[in-house]
Formats: sequence, C-alpha cells, structure tokens
Amino acid sequence: MKQLLEKVYNKSQREFFEIIEDNLKSENKMFIVTANPETLMIGVNNPEFHDILKKGEVTITPDGIGVVKALSAIGRDVNERITGVDISKKLLEEGNKNNKSVYLYGAKPEVLDIFVAKLKKDYPNLIIAGARDGYNNDEDEVFKDILEKQPDIVLVALGIPRQEILINKYYHKLDKGICVGVGGSFDVLSGTKKRAPEVFIKLNLEWLYRIGKEPKRFGRFYKSNVKFIKIVNKLKQEGK
Repeated sequence: MKQLLEKVYNKSQREFFEIIEDNLKSENKMFIVTANPETLMIGVNNPEFHDILKKGEVTITPDGIGVVKALSAIGRDVNERITGVDISKKLLEEGNKNNKSVYLYGAKPEVLDIFVAKLKKDYPNLIIAGARDGYNNDEDEVFKDILEKQPDIVLVALGIPRQEILINKYYHKLDKGICVGVGGSFDVLSGTKKRAPEVFIKLNLEWLYRIGKEPKRFGRFYKSNVKFIKIVNKLKQEGK
C-alpha cells in the first residue's frame, strides 16, 4: 500500500490539468487511474491490477478524500481531490477547443446515446471517433477499433479494475491518446445521474451523498474503507 500511496499525484488540480493540456496538444500518451480507497484496496488484493498501478507510465490521481487524508498521514502534502468526472470534463473541453477526437466505451446503451447527443450539442468541435456501450460489445473488438482510429482521448467506463486492465492490454499499441478509466462518469456527465450538490463536493462529502442515493453501496464502501484506514494507520505508526 505504501508504494501505491507514494505514487499518487499530490500537486494541485490546476497543475494536473496543465499536464493534460500539454499532452493533448503534443499528442503524448497518458494512462490515468483515478483512485479512491476502494481502488487502492483492489490494487492490494489483485496482483494484475497492482502491477498496473506500479507502472511508471501510469498516473494515479486522488479521486477520494480518503486517499487525500492517507497521503497527509504518511507525510505527503496534498489538499484536493482530482476526480474522474472532473478529468473527463477537462478533456472534453480541451478536445473541443483543439478539434481533438474522443472514443467512448462503457455505460448502458441508453446512457451512452444521451451522452453522445449531449456532446454533439455542447462540444461541437469535438470529434466523436467512436461510442460503444459496455453491455453489447466485445472488449477486444472495441479496442481494435480504437487502435485503428487512434483517438486523442479514450474514456473507458467499465468499472475498476476491468477498465484499467483492458487499457493496459492495448496501451503500448497506441501511438497517442490520453486514456482514463472513468467508472460511472458517463452517467453523471450525460445528466442521467445527478452529481452531488456543490456543498457536498466542497466539503469532500460526495461519497456520503452517493451512499444516501444508493444505500446498497454502503456495505462495499464500509468494507474497503475500514481496511484502508487500518493499513494507513499502521503505515503512520511505522513512520513515526
């Protein structure tokens, strides 16, 4: 766990977005993983995902406040989250500004249709290179299409760690492209699922809002976060 926490990006969102802008304009590749405590716990328990997270070419951002607090606990200064939703929005905005292309993979067919329509309306200069839902498509066939089209942005919404394992499988074959596993971000960005109100986001309580809306999340959230806190507390004690 300590190795993964030490790898998490700990500068500001503004600085990270500048890196995204530069790489998008220069057509440099990026592989971004947005991490909350559950993500890192999966990384601890899943050897394949753990190896992906350790790769030098992979950038991990602190999506959850639990990760931000864990970094502080082990002596790494960080004061804000950099979420998958915000990274996706930034990429779409920059893509629209610079006439870049995006490939969307994941979510339910009806959600994806709404999202594509919204992108065409809100980002008219953004080229939609492809859009495949996460239910009726063969993963390898989709990524072969991505390799053929070589989009500037690849957003994969299949859930952790499936999305990252799939990106990793084909990443080395891409000539360019900023690839991000974005989980349920298509639901939020399409407007089919509301993001937490601004007050929850500012207070870093977005997780509480989500649990209130979807109580079935609580068991999974509790299990992963309790284990995460125990590991971080142990690391904190070892560091003293």
